[in-house]
Amino acid sequence: MVTAIVLAAGASTRFGAPKQRLLLGAVLERVRAATTIGDLVVVVGAHEVETDARVVTCPRWHDGPGASLRCGIQSLGPDVAAAVVVLADGPDLAPAAIDRVVGAWRSGSGDVLAASYDGARGHPVLLGRPAWGDVADEGARSLDPVLVPCDDLGSPGDVDLPGDLPGSFA
Repeated sequence: MVTAIVLAAGASTRFGAPKQRLLLGAVLERVRAATTIGDLVVVVGAHEVETDARVVTCPRWHDGPGASLRCGIQSLGPDVAAAVVVLADGPDLAPAAIDRVVGAWRSGSGDVLAASYDGARGHPVLLGRPAWGDVADEGARSLDPVLVPCDDLGSPGDVDLPGDLPGSFA
């Protein structure tokens, strides 16, 4: 089984408010629209969120994205073979990008894969079980992924400031 881990633990200091409360619903809708995800978990830390998804609280969220990702990974059962990592501040994520990255993993492309947009590494990131122990404090950024081109699907977005919000949220 492949499970999605949605990272929503940060303090949102640059945004000035808990942006995950605003964006999480749209991100979960897109994750659920992917045909390759069997389950999902949302990792929270600085702020609580209201969701019908399974929530894992990471007490060490302030240590960085790696700590949050490790909390998510540790919550997964033995039947999970891979985790698809998604950020709660990427509301334009294409469900097809998730399916494309999972498909590349299933075809044997490796245990660390990432969608790429215009040649740049982006999200989602897939970590096969053998890579789970390699997650450092900076998260999956420290891992060298096989890039899966998703240029035709559009970038998932990265909302750091209120001005970064897509029109549907403004």
